[in-house]
Amino acid sequence: MAKLQPNETDLIGEWKVVGGKVVGNEACERIYLLTSQYLEHVATDASGWDKLYRDPGDERYWELTYPHSDWHGGGPPRLTCLSREEAQTKYRVG
Repeated sequence: MAKLQPNETDLIGEWKVVGGKVVGNEACERIYLLTSQYLEHVATDASGWDKLYRDPGDERYWELTYPHSDWHGGGPPRLTCLSREEAQTKYRVG
């Protein structure tokens, strides 16, 4: 699994149809691995959909969202770097 690089700030998953099935692209797979095996879960917003993670390597905050709310399951995932201030405002973290 490739850890997040200092120049990365936004990973956007996409769905594609392969052999008649909808599958996530490499970004979807990477987001899944990062959020399940590397990043530390910090908080979940009131809706239960958006989640805040912290990178133990550089302590940056990352928000997992599903920006296509009109799609099944919210669509493909997106992992976006948030400033400490943004994380504090939305998730009330210290």
